[in-house]
Amino acid sequence: MSAPIVIAGAGLAGLRTAEELRRAGYAGDLVVIGDEAYAPYDRPPLSKQFVRGEIDATPLRPEEFYGEKDIDLRLKTAAVGVDTAAKKVRLADGSVVGYEHLVIATGLTPRRLPGTEDVTGVHVLRSHDDAVAIRAGARAAEHALIIGAGFIGCELAASLRAEGLSVVLVEPQSAPLAGVLGAEVGELVARLHRAEGVDLRCGIGVDTLLADPDGQVRGARLADGSEVPAQLVVAGIGSRPVTDWLADSGIELADPTAGGGVFADEAGRTSVPGVWAVGDVAAWRTPTGEHRRIEHWTNAGEQAKLLTCALLGVEPPSAPQVPYFWSDQYDLKIQALGTPRASDEIRILADDGRKFLAFYIRAGRLAGVVGAGMTGRVMKMRAAIAAAAPVEELLGATQ
Repeated sequence: MSAPIVIAGAGLAGLRTAEELRRAGYAGDLVVIGDEAYAPYDRPPLSKQFVRGEIDATPLRPEEFYGEKDIDLRLKTAAVGVDTAAKKVRLADGSVVGYEHLVIATGLTPRRLPGTEDVTGVHVLRSHDDAVAIRAGARAAEHALIIGAGFIGCELAASLRAEGLSVVLVEPQSAPLAGVLGAEVGELVARLHRAEGVDLRCGIGVDTLLADPDGQVRGARLADGSEVPAQLVVAGIGSRPVTDWLADSGIELADPTAGGGVFADEAGRTSVPGVWAVGDVAAWRTPTGEHRRIEHWTNAGEQAKLLTCALLGVEPPSAPQVPYFWSDQYDLKIQALGTPRASDEIRILADDGRKFLAFYIRAGRLAGVVGAGMTGRVMKMRAAIAAAAPVEELLGATQ
């Protein structure tokens, strides 16, 4: 009997890969390894419905799914090392699992504020348990401080405002999401939060967290010397790929200063035969030859399909994939198609004071579209983005 395919990581990317393998007809042993106590679950609702207390669990599949698909799901034990010559993965519980193919899907871990380990009320948000702790803290708090106005920070600000908390949102850049979507669109997102009562402070950081003698956070002193009260603090200051366990494995890793992750080709193959990478941890090669990690929900499924086809020798889908992601904030869905970059030429095509639509233009062609509350107008641009259509030919179609 041949060794199994082992998937290290029981998140969305790991689950999607297991599903695609079974869907493509792979009938061999399949082992999925996760460090949490929970079967694969959906992370996007954690910052929204879960924190607001509207739901208590976000499973991606029912419990019986794993038995029906003959997936050996091993939880509460992380992969801590790999011997690629012997084709064996070491687990935190001391056990060893041999493999024929190894799929690295270990995702990300959030960056934490240094020196806050002993301060109560300071959180990050990545896992189910993180969300449980934030929800409990929000119910006992009056004032919240969110550090970092990325997608997680903005979504949490919206959720906590909906729960009636006073929210201060601090962002070192000039506007929320400016590093991802550009300052022009960032200002439109800033307007949305300020209209909802968020005390948004951009271009400034946190100098010191303030705590009571018992270690409970009570606020923060900002870099400009001002102080803000907070019984709940959430740091949304980015994440790093979970690759420590791959040290000395011979698997080529990206430089942490350039985003880190596991180098892989356009189908997920790493530098070591029989080892693959998928999802947030994977820096796949793009058509331009650069390697990029894409931290979006839909990307995990699309990569899983391509990886599975390559691993099993099946013809891959021929239709070009257009990256897509979204963020729910207040009553608006902010959607992005394509590869919008802050460095693109950004043209605001519609803005009614709350909803908006923006084109991202690269070398005169449409590279991406971002819209808030304009689902139809965003999604109709999918084919144009796939074709890198000249923008001037498209302007009439957006009216």
